Amino acid sequence: MTVCINGSKREVPEGITLEVLMELFRINKKTVVLELNRQVVDRNSLPATRLSENDALEIVHFVGGG
Repeated sequence: MTVCINGSKREVPEGITLEVLMELFRINKKTVVLELNRQVVDRNSLPATRLSENDALEIVHFVGGG
C-alpha cells in the first residue's frame, strides 16, 4: 500500500504498525516524534497503530545543539 512519509510516497506492507515500521527503518522510537495524519502519536500507541492506504506520516527527529 502507498503512504506518504515525510512528504515522499512510499510502499509499505498492508496493515503495518508504526512500531514495525520504525524497526524496518531502523529508527529509535525514543529519539523521534511521529505525527500521523496531523495528530501526534503517543509512543505507547505505536504497537497498536496501523497504517492505512494514503496515510500521511511525519517522522521528526530530535536534534541537540545550543
